[in-house]
Amino acid sequence: MTCTSLARGAIVLAGIGLAGGSAAQDFDISSQIGPDPVLPEPNYVTLSPDMNVGEVIGWAEGETPDVPEGLVISAYARDLANPRTVHTLPNGDVLVIQSKAPEDKPKYRPKDYVRTWIMAMAAGGGEGAQGPEKATNLITLLRDPDRDGVVDERHDLLTDLHSPFGVAWIDDTLYVAMADGVVAYPYTLGETEITEPPELVTLLPGGPLNHHWTKDLALSPDGTMLYASVGSNSNVAENGMEAEKGRAAIWQIDRESGRAKLFATGLRNPNGLMFHPETGVLWAVINERDELGPNLVPDYLTSVVEDGFYGWPYSYFGMHVDERVRPGRPDLVAAAIKPDYALSSHVAALGLVFTHGAALPEEYLDGAFVGQRGSWNRNEFNGYKVSFLPFRDGMPDGMLQDVVTGFLLPEEEKVRGRPVGLGLDGTGALLIADDAGNTVWRVAAADGRVSDAPFETDRVAMDPAAASAGQGAPAEGAAPVGEELPAGEDVPAGEDGPAEPAPPAEPAAPADPAAEPPAAD
Repeated sequence: MTCTSLARGAIVLAGIGLAGGSAAQDFDISSQIGPDPVLPEPNYVTLSPDMNVGEVIGWAEGETPDVPEGLVISAYARDLANPRTVHTLPNGDVLVIQSKAPEDKPKYRPKDYVRTWIMAMAAGGGEGAQGPEKATNLITLLRDPDRDGVVDERHDLLTDLHSPFGVAWIDDTLYVAMADGVVAYPYTLGETEITEPPELVTLLPGGPLNHHWTKDLALSPDGTMLYASVGSNSNVAENGMEAEKGRAAIWQIDRESGRAKLFATGLRNPNGLMFHPETGVLWAVINERDELGPNLVPDYLTSVVEDGFYGWPYSYFGMHVDERVRPGRPDLVAAAIKPDYALSSHVAALGLVFTHGAALPEEYLDGAFVGQRGSWNRNEFNGYKVSFLPFRDGMPDGMLQDVVTGFLLPEEEKVRGRPVGLGLDGTGALLIADDAGNTVWRVAAADGRVSDAPFETDRVAMDPAAASAGQGAPAEGAAPVGEELPAGEDVPAGEDGPAEPAPPAEPAAPADPAAEPPAAD
């Protein structure tokens, strides 16, 4: 019996309503890619879950993902421990953030036990084809001083962290987003270890449940603010809205004072935070909700406006109401901003990088790469690749193009790797963090071109006008957020039960969806 058969049976017994309506095989995925995706009718009740969990087998010696003509791919670093994100410093050094979910997350229903099992299978943890499980929750520095695309030095910069994910660097300070907050370490470029203890910048909504635990981080173009993503504490508010205080959101943090406020809400699980290098507008990729069928709801890429509300949990892709959430909020549904670009359903998009200035062929120089970790809750696999989306004038312009593939062996229902975070190395080549294959891949131009100087992730000191673009007045119809955290007074970790995580501060406006009466469980 396959892993998928076992998991499907366990889910039925646990009563998880993964909709089984229209079969994924009969649906044209390409119709759900772009600004106006096809959205089939939701299926709210089923006893036959749609899912397919591929067994992780890793990469055999000499195997690599596939790339098209004009590109070459190689392993930049192997034998890592769940690499999630990559970040390039101004001197060209690359930080690889490796982590797993916090241990001992509480489980309140049979569904929670089954989900934990499925996620473990999908991640490929433990011993097996890839050898003994290695210690994770660390940040490793990779150095390529001669800029030939081959790592010459490797140092573990920080270890024993609390599920790190996003980082940023400025003014001899390395900011790290952990599972429950952002901390700052003194760090001078070129150093190969950090020995000083960190200082707390701000806490973020964390445990005990911390359903979506990854916290991504981006530095504003003017270098004054940090932006941190916080995913929801559930699929669609089934733990009650009290458990969602300050979650499904992006926070803006003043890095000098530590004061933080909600920047945008209604984003179920935002990741891949990055400012567009020409417009200065913040973008992110969002993992949408499950259990409405194999073809709902599309994950998406979107610009993020200040005080914007993007629907979760009350609606999806604009004003499509999710009838499972009670009581409803028609006022918030009316204010929900439609995302810019759908990526199709359940691709689990977690990585984003803009390519402006990269040392890649011409066709990849104005757009974004999107990392799709891959589905588990549809019959037909989706995702498991890195795609390129052309941009024009700061907005998506064209069809998503598959570029880096081969992570999935669909006929065998096996997975060699799962792409997560993306970046550009110090030479301008694409980097891919493969958390199931425990590898960082480097995709470069076949002609060997490199950038004139090291290419950093935090693009600070850009044109002041561009640096402030898109971060002023809210978009038309945007719901005000109004929740703010004073420095050092943030979300407590919580002690008991799913509704225990308290709000970071008393909400100042009813438009924060988590500030209203709980939805029915």
